[in-house]
Amino acid sequence: MRQDYQKWLSEQQYADNTQVVQINRVKKVEECYGNFDDHFRNGTYENVINDLTYSTNDENAKKPNPSKIKFVGNTRNNLQSYKSAVVRYKKFLNDAGYSLAASKIEPSEENFDTPSTEESIQQRFTLERDMQAALRLNICSLDPHLKIIDDGAERAVNSGFIDITCDDGNSLVVVELKAGKADSRAIGQILGYMGDLQEEEGGKTVCGILVAQEFDKRTKAAARVVPALSLKKYSIEFKFTQED
Repeated sequence: MRQDYQKWLSEQQYADNTQVVQINRVKKVEECYGNFDDHFRNGTYENVINDLTYSTNDENAKKPNPSKIKFVGNTRNNLQSYKSAVVRYKKFLNDAGYSLAASKIEPSEENFDTPSTEESIQQRFTLERDMQAALRLNICSLDPHLKIIDDGAERAVNSGFIDITCDDGNSLVVVELKAGKADSRAIGQILGYMGDLQEEEGGKTVCGILVAQEFDKRTKAAARVVPALSLKKYSIEFKFTQED
């Protein structure tokens, strides 16, 4: 594992304890599968991810742990946490500033707004990270029934990373955050996450909350026909004090 991974995690505004957990999980998997940088170069990274995949159906069928990792506790939950950590490390390796090839990559599909400059990409990304960090500290401000269940970091699913994964007592809840205005493509993104999560969790009820400063007409219209999806607006409040 590269030494600058912790610096990257810090820049992504993960809490200190979350950074430690993510690093330890990557190290644990590397002990069993070898250096991830080598897997990344050799095109075998996905083989490790596949080995860590264990669905609710697998659990119901009482299938054995398919990985090389030895642990105590629930197989599905343990493998899910290791898989998310491994997928996150791959995201780090693909990042423009940390790529092994040191080559710049284009913005991913998850950057739905079309930015005019690299600076605007970073500004939006930073704001979304700030939003997520703040919401994790006070998730009840979004809904008093929500409980965060993703261990302090985005959960990896087939179509990307869920910003915050929650449980409201009746269903799993996908929370997706957008800085500024959300357009209809954000609907496709969160529905994809919801579908992935439902499949991974063996058909459990999954709801979604899309949070943005405002929503365009298509987003509002689409949400009206998806009962499991709700839209929530955020606002930013400025407070000023007299300088002594």
